[in-house]
Amino acid sequence: MTILKNSHSFNKAMVRRPGKSLVNGITTAGLGQPDYHLACQQHERYIEMLHNCGLEITVLDTEEAFPDSVFIEDTAVLTPEFAVVCRPQPASRSGETESVSIRLGDFYSETHAIQDPGTIEGGDVMQIEDSFYIGISDRTNEAGADQFIRIIQDYGYKGFKIAFGDLLHLKTGISYLGENTVLTCTELAAESCFHRFEKILVNTSETYAANCIRVNETVIFPSGFPETRDMLTRRGFRVLETDMSEFRKLDGGLSCLSLRFFR
Repeated sequence: MTILKNSHSFNKAMVRRPGKSLVNGITTAGLGQPDYHLACQQHERYIEMLHNCGLEITVLDTEEAFPDSVFIEDTAVLTPEFAVVCRPQPASRSGETESVSIRLGDFYSETHAIQDPGTIEGGDVMQIEDSFYIGISDRTNEAGADQFIRIIQDYGYKGFKIAFGDLLHLKTGISYLGENTVLTCTELAAESCFHRFEKILVNTSETYAANCIRVNETVIFPSGFPETRDMLTRRGFRVLETDMSEFRKLDGGLSCLSLRFFR
């Protein structure tokens, strides 16, 4: 089995445009209601940045019935060989996977799905080369993580479960940047699974910046966090910033807005 050596190398992405129902999305952020029109502008900029990184973009139509459906990452986990359709935990998101699963059929002949009683969301799954780290959270349970690990092991990948406290998703607090380096919040910095990696520690005042995405040779990064940005640039990373203010109001980060993959 051939496994892609650089898990930040992509040539395709799938996104879903935000619907007007976005303003009714799930949130604990306490930052106010998002501005729909500004969110659309920010989403267009996000698509443009992915395109400029060399990705072919598939844009799905809005789904007004599902206010959180713009956060498409939670619906699937994609590898070069196969796709896993997730099973989001909130009842209000249970229908988001149907249209994504159909479109994935354009790219994948091997597709798996997490079954009840398992729940898993893509925001809790981080790939680093031949390993997947799965956060056990309010959105991803042990049954879902165990199903996912059994699937990936058949393709030669390894899976590791990680329990944590206050974060919404695992990738809320950590991002793989390539070059054997993770950008991490304090809570996850001491996790034994990550001992072998170089760590860039995010100050607690800039925790939101821990969620960014390495896309080929570029780190796409949320604007407004200069301390973390400067740490990345000093390490030699090419950083491009983009405004995420309206998605932050819904607990969403940069990774949440796309499914990035290599096919």
